[in-house]
Amino acid sequence: MGASFCAPVDERCTCSLQSTIHTCRFPLWAVKVSDFLEMQGPPRPHHLLQEEGLLHEWFPGMFVIFTSHQWLSSTHPDPQGQQMEVLQKALRGMIDGSLQVHEDIVSRSDDMNLSNTIRQHIAEGFLFFDWFAIPQITVRKDGVNEESVKSDAALAVQSIPAYVELSNVFIALVPELTHKDSSALVNYASWLSRGWCRAELWCRLLSNKIDTTIIVIYSPTEAEFMFPLDWQHNNIVDGNFTVESDRAIVVQLGETAVESKIQHLQVYGPLRDCRFYCALRPKLLCQERTDRTLQQFLEDFQFTSLEEAAADSSSMNAVMCAILSGDTGMLTLLAESRADMNRPMHGLSDLGFYDTQTLLMAATKSRQEPAVLTKLVELRADPNGRARTLLSSLYMCRTPGHVRALLEQRAEVANSALNGAASFAGPDTIQELLKHRCDPSDIGTGRYGPLHAVALFSRSNRHAVETARLLLENHADVNARSTPRGEFLWECRRARLKVAVLGFANCNMMTRLRASMPGITPLGYAALVGHGQLTQLYLDYGADATPNERGDTPEDLARRNHHHHLIPMLATFGT
Repeated sequence: MGASFCAPVDERCTCSLQSTIHTCRFPLWAVKVSDFLEMQGPPRPHHLLQEEGLLHEWFPGMFVIFTSHQWLSSTHPDPQGQQMEVLQKALRGMIDGSLQVHEDIVSRSDDMNLSNTIRQHIAEGFLFFDWFAIPQITVRKDGVNEESVKSDAALAVQSIPAYVELSNVFIALVPELTHKDSSALVNYASWLSRGWCRAELWCRLLSNKIDTTIIVIYSPTEAEFMFPLDWQHNNIVDGNFTVESDRAIVVQLGETAVESKIQHLQVYGPLRDCRFYCALRPKLLCQERTDRTLQQFLEDFQFTSLEEAAADSSSMNAVMCAILSGDTGMLTLLAESRADMNRPMHGLSDLGFYDTQTLLMAATKSRQEPAVLTKLVELRADPNGRARTLLSSLYMCRTPGHVRALLEQRAEVANSALNGAASFAGPDTIQELLKHRCDPSDIGTGRYGPLHAVALFSRSNRHAVETARLLLENHADVNARSTPRGEFLWECRRARLKVAVLGFANCNMMTRLRASMPGITPLGYAALVGHGQLTQLYLDYGADATPNERGDTPEDLARRNHHHHLIPMLATFGT
């Protein structure tokens, strides 16, 4: 994901065409980015901007930046203008090049960024923001028929999926802030939990565009391309809806997007993507899966025979199709035809499945039933096979059932498995590993411990606080320091040198992260990513303000990454 944002302009279409999937029932209204950057205070509503002549109706060739966000009150999306300020600063950084949008930290690449062409398009483009674009029935105006406004608002809301398709850039605006009515935290994890936000996300990623990149903005100085599994594991059916009656309507939008995506890929390709979405369809839509007959399997995944399927070595080969479908019967048939159950994955990194990871890892990462893992090992998949990162399938477990299935098949137990579960699973998976004597206080040969891991990946993990509390209750060391080794230590040193030469603010997030890693504590990581609840939890359990080897305290890391909401609780160390 994000590759086409880095491509030369002549390699990609920079202007949207009329939507072909979702119906546009109300005009798309947007403000010029240049006008938006001049605005001050809380965002003003649709009718005021229209009176001021600041709204522009969509036209073919308009470069649109769609902004998805969570409201900060029940009557106004951003009553103090906090989100608006972050977005303005981030857009300025994108335009002048000071904000480097990097690949997600799981993918671990630091050489991706927005192209100069895209930065220029953003500067000259138009911004879609719901409060600007949609007539609001909560904001009344003398002489305006309420039923007319209500009708327009309803039509505009129904058109949001089409607006997403008409947009060129999709931004998830997710700085950690507080909801004014409920006092609940509003951040990336809460945004991912919202049904409408998921629908917007899906309509972008499942559109028939060449470029379906998502830019996630955490702060004025932090933006990354979305990690693919973040959307694959957040289906619309289970999303949270303020108005429950919206669920069925929005779920139908998701089904339309998935089916249209598959139909488009069946005709135009690529075959890899067609097979991927066809295999995941029931899981994405929360539908009951059924095993395919051999003929159905061959037809759905476009193989001519079982022999061809078993011999296929492409990135989305027949074994991968069976795994992502959860089809143990088909795995058996393929193994009987000598399909390799230990062939490493390749060519699927943009979908969240990385080169050299094993097929067992594909099963855990896609959250298949434990029976799929058991069947793979019975068919001679190595339960202790490792990727080039030296991580095992146990590290990739997402559920307690995964842990039990692998351990029953003689997977080797290592304390480092807690790091994987802390990063991407929940407390129930941690509890299962603790039952098998994984020690959360023993970092051993690992570069960091589970309290580091849960903090580093906490933004997208809604179970992070529960997981951290369970680890702390089981004597995880809240003041453990990260100790990079080998080649990775040299990467950290090179990053530290780069930061010293260019300055912290002038380096991308991946460089800043690596420069900060040696000697960092769990509290340092919580401050670096701006997670308020984890920061408070670690302080409650006796975390010290220990600086990393660069000399950065947790307060320094929070301040430099513009997580100013953490400063009051961290500044107590200085008094």
